[in-house]
Amino acid sequence: MTKIAFTGGGTIGHVSVNLSLIPAAVNKGFQTIYIGSKDGIEREMITSQLPDTPYYPISSGKLRRYLSMDNLKDIFKVLKGILDARKILKREKPAFVFSKGGFVSVPVVLAAKSLQIPVIVHESDLTPGLANKIATKFAKKIYTTFEETLKYVPQNKGVFVGATIREDLKNGSKERGYALTGFQPSKKTLLVMGGSLGSATMNHQLRQELDQLLEHYQVIHLTGKGLKDEQLHKPGYIQYEFVTDELTDLLAITDTVVSRAGSNAIYEFLTLRIPMLLIPLGLDQSRGDQIDNANYFARQGYALTLDESTLTDGSLKTALDTLEESREMYIATMETFTESYTKEALLNKIIEDARL
Repeated sequence: MTKIAFTGGGTIGHVSVNLSLIPAAVNKGFQTIYIGSKDGIEREMITSQLPDTPYYPISSGKLRRYLSMDNLKDIFKVLKGILDARKILKREKPAFVFSKGGFVSVPVVLAAKSLQIPVIVHESDLTPGLANKIATKFAKKIYTTFEETLKYVPQNKGVFVGATIREDLKNGSKERGYALTGFQPSKKTLLVMGGSLGSATMNHQLRQELDQLLEHYQVIHLTGKGLKDEQLHKPGYIQYEFVTDELTDLLAITDTVVSRAGSNAIYEFLTLRIPMLLIPLGLDQSRGDQIDNANYFARQGYALTLDESTLTDGSLKTALDTLEESREMYIATMETFTESYTKEALLNKIIEDARL
């Protein structure tokens, strides 16, 4: 039976497409394995949601764009990761590797290249991250979520595939959502989430303005692991550190969302036609990929953006008021969006491009 190796990790965005493709591959008769880091979020997600897919952890180091002594240490971690990945790939003999990016993917891609195993890379953000910039040199193709990304990748390798949305996204139940939260359908629901790891800044601002917001909304707050305020209890407000299976039900009752601007998340909101206020990670915390994503969505008329550095008392409520004033316009614009590939169609394309 033909086997496919998947890799990618560090954030939910580096795992979510793999979570969609692996079941499709299994249904098509392939065996699947996953190569990820020893303690990254991908390990928890894959082992809990896809327990029948073997998970193989390897050493991985962080790739930095700035000078740091940690870079020297992490070179050895990457080298160890390449050796780890080679052993796994030689033993498992996959027909090809599908890489979603993140630091852990680099050793896997390099190991695959050394063993002459074809690699297909997927880039979700508008501009490629450092890991995928490296991986692209050794890949047969690099798939992009944004058409504009083709400007940043080799012309002979870049392929625009659009967003691949997980199948269960539209299966959320309002009944279950209201049962989970205890909220009422008669009042709008606001979902606030700060990305895979949460955002202390966004959490603080929400809590500062919570009383004002509760006059207009019921609030679901995804705080991030370890960032829940156990002392904060108010009618119409509920906190979760992190949700998995329940997210589709929570989205089913969400009228408006405040979020970071990770590509996979914002395309999910777009697919569900949920008006969004995007607060991207700033340049002090990232390479600016979320800023690019958020600005693109704003230009398309899909979202309103808010610079994190401008968050002050009342700024969140003010921005949400502006969003609500043009709510119907945002929804109408989002209605023009169509998905490019189903997960089955994308899998077929991957197989074709890997020339199996």
